[in-house]
Amino acid sequence: MIAILLLAAAAAPTLEGAWTVDLSTDPAKPYVQPMDLHLQPDGTVTGSFYQSSIEAGRWKSARGRSCVSFRTTDGKGPYHTAACLVGDHVEGQTWAEHRNFLFNWNAVRRP
Repeated sequence: MIAILLLAAAAAPTLEGAWTVDLSTDPAKPYVQPMDLHLQPDGTVTGSFYQSSIEAGRWKSARGRSCVSFRTTDGKGPYHTAACLVGDHVEGQTWAEHRNFLFNWNAVRRP
């Protein structure tokens, strides 16, 4: 019984890993970017999103969900991202105050 519980816990989905983020605004013109998340035991997140290093990243699993929040930059201003694991995919949003936009996106795990 304990072995089955341990196996189930080990196989539980996680935000850790390589993702492909769909940033398309037109379904006929796919536009995707990579996101790599490395979750540390102390609750920090490192990696990259949209080819920019993650800064000040945090992750947490609570209330039945696992989520990350972090900042990246394009050299002109910060991008604030928050995302949660939903089943086998990630649902997130990125806010760029300096560009006056909020973008909702989805991601799937890269093979």
